[in-house]
Amino acid sequence: MSWDLHDLFVRHARDITAALRRRGLTEETAADLTQDTFVRVLVSPPGQTATTHNPAAYLFRVARNLCVDHKRRERVLPGVDLSPDDFSAIVDPAPSPEATLYSRQRLELTEAALAELPERTRRAFQMHRVEEMTLAEVAAELGLSTSRTWTLIRDAYEHIAARLTGL
Repeated sequence: MSWDLHDLFVRHARDITAALRRRGLTEETAADLTQDTFVRVLVSPPGQTATTHNPAAYLFRVARNLCVDHKRRERVLPGVDLSPDDFSAIVDPAPSPEATLYSRQRLELTEAALAELPERTRRAFQMHRVEEMTLAEVAAELGLSTSRTWTLIRDAYEHIAARLTGL
């Protein structure tokens, strides 16, 4: 048995959401459970023996069951609405251990890549990127043209990027 879920969604989603709203759910929760209803049917369609099945009735039954499950969860563990300020107060701003390790590995590779560069290229890159000097300032410091200075800095970026692609 195969149902055209797109057609069923177009025809019944609004009614399912309305039925869930009548059961006391918020608009957002009703919309989420409506989506979950169709996902549930998509992932686990009714058995092959249901040849005379009414698809709309089946969808409404799945939605009702999801509503009951949702209300049970809410009784056990009620949700709390937080303002953005309250939410940001509980979020840990520290990066995860995995993110920290990844950043350290990238930094080590970047340092190694910089050490591989010729002295003038490395110096031009450091003055521009680390010391935040403009291209004209770096060019004047090194006694080069602005276009040659940009070529050195671009070469440094490309070299570092090539070393980081494996990570």
